[in-house]
Amino acid sequence: MSTTPLIERYREFLPVSDSTPIVSLGEGGTPLVELPRLSDRAGVRMLAKVEGANPTGSFKDRGMTMAVSKAVEEGAEAVICASTGNTSASAAAYAARAGLKVAVVIPEGRIAAGKLAQAMVHGAKVLALDGGFDAALDIVREVVESHNVALVNSLNEYRIDGQRTGAYEICDVLGDAPDVLAIPVGNAGNVSSYSLGFAGYRDAGRSTRVPVLFGFQAEGAAPLVLGRPVNDPETVATAIRIGRPARGEQALGAMVDSGGAVAAISDRDILEAYRLLATQEGVFCEPASAASVAGVLRRAADGDIAPGSTVVCVLTGHGLKDPDMAINRSPAVQQLPAELRAVEEALFG
Repeated sequence: MSTTPLIERYREFLPVSDSTPIVSLGEGGTPLVELPRLSDRAGVRMLAKVEGANPTGSFKDRGMTMAVSKAVEEGAEAVICASTGNTSASAAAYAARAGLKVAVVIPEGRIAAGKLAQAMVHGAKVLALDGGFDAALDIVREVVESHNVALVNSLNEYRIDGQRTGAYEICDVLGDAPDVLAIPVGNAGNVSSYSLGFAGYRDAGRSTRVPVLFGFQAEGAAPLVLGRPVNDPETVATAIRIGRPARGEQALGAMVDSGGAVAAISDRDILEAYRLLATQEGVFCEPASAASVAGVLRRAADGDIAPGSTVVCVLTGHGLKDPDMAINRSPAVQQLPAELRAVEEALFG
């Protein structure tokens, strides 16, 4: 992360002025990490944009610094969001930084423990609804129509502006846009953001192209693949457990225009990519993030990505967002007496 606010680093590309109060936690500047073992497996050059290195552990901070800064500038009394977890954590932290009240509306029993803990510790009013994310979003949209409260979901255009910066950073590190960008798709705002970011950098002469965009949804929550809403989405990848993406049409257009597409990935393949990232590359992400890697492994095997291509996989959130998943899918902790012989036998047999 950088100590310079993200808005300051990319001010020329963002809708801010000298009077915009910048609400920042040092977001952005996340690592672009080579994945040599997975590259060998796929026959391409794979890199991970590790967005879990943001202050609250997800890519949402890029958009939230913009959304909350503009909410303060426009005189909002509070911010509100519907969330599967990461948005609530980010909104709560940035609202606390700004001195604003915040409410987060979540699907009851369907949010990972790490994300819920973040929203609560930052002082958010957390409301758990008997329904999914889509129902929660419908309700918060109604709330903001009659109250001086800023909606900070990805429907907020400032969120999209802030999230464009991920594309700028990738180009700055690589010297140009990659051949392919792979990204998990939930509410679909991030696909739209990266597309706009790459196009903006190209048009400004800072890069030469827009990469092919491949988006990946979980099989149990794949409305863009199916071409219809999913009323009861289900997947281990809780961050993309969304049945009616708010920016689905825009994201689909961006992927198709780039020569890419959206595809569905099984939970089994997502969890295998999650395991491979952790055990072979030392990168710990939440399951939804691993959908991008699982998708690239599948696309490369099917011949949809040219051998030797430079492929950036966006890993949207840190693995500690969902600690239960990590613990449940790892070998059990061995209980031993405090004796040298017992330790040696456990280690060496």
